[in-house]
Amino acid sequence: MPESLHRDNIAVLIPALNEALRIRDVVEGALAECRQVIVIDDGSDDDTVARIAHLPVTVLRHERRQGKGASLRHGFREALSRGAKGVLTMDGDGQHAASDIPRLLAAANHYPAHIVIGARLRKRAQQPHYRRLANAFADWGIAWSTGYQIADTQSGQRLYPAAVAALGDVPGEDFVFEAQILISAARELGTRCVSVPIESRYHTVHADPASAPEGPPEQFRRSHFRPLRDFSRITSHVVRQSLRPLELPGIYRRICANPPLIHDPEGEFTPPAAQRATRTG
Repeated sequence: MPESLHRDNIAVLIPALNEALRIRDVVEGALAECRQVIVIDDGSDDDTVARIAHLPVTVLRHERRQGKGASLRHGFREALSRGAKGVLTMDGDGQHAASDIPRLLAAANHYPAHIVIGARLRKRAQQPHYRRLANAFADWGIAWSTGYQIADTQSGQRLYPAAVAALGDVPGEDFVFEAQILISAARELGTRCVSVPIESRYHTVHADPASAPEGPPEQFRRSHFRPLRDFSRITSHVVRQSLRPLELPGIYRRICANPPLIHDPEGEFTPPAAQRATRTG
């Protein structure tokens, strides 16, 4: 059995590009949950690095922008060289809550050797409608390459087992890399994913001020993800790998037989019928 994962044997990896607005809060939150935090500054031209000066973190710097895929590869190598048994990634813009890290660790230990994904299932109404549709499309597309369904394949908050982080020659740059590593892990290692419900955290404008939550709204910088550009890249990349016409019927049956695996101890997203079966079983 793989070694249990805990705050002292994993590394939190934070790719950052012009994240001066939130990076200090993100890093301090990660440090409260894990001992080892690695920030990869991908050629920022703002105060990203200065904002985390004097914090007990490792900062890897790219002189020029290389993309999220290159940042993750660099961070994986550094984390593994330091003996990490797992690598937890989260974005530097504050859309992922460090307080969810213990829940991802619990899922990783409940489902050893799985990739754990923080799936944005809570408060989904805060997520822009076009993003929900695009994410659902990407989830289904990636299922054709993995052979099973995954809840929120586009989330950047993930916990990778060391064996997955050590995979070599994972193709794809920018956001394509995050899609491809799920595919490569499934095909090369037989690794599956389990999703943990987390909150969709977006700055939203309320038409009715009375319905807005108390306190000032959280500020997030505009996402580096460009739906039209990046989803077209992800889709074309995935289609090229899964276009095996003679195998499509079998793949489709396998996908339907393997719905998303969700670690949901509270029963928040468990179908009522499954809850009744659990209570009477």
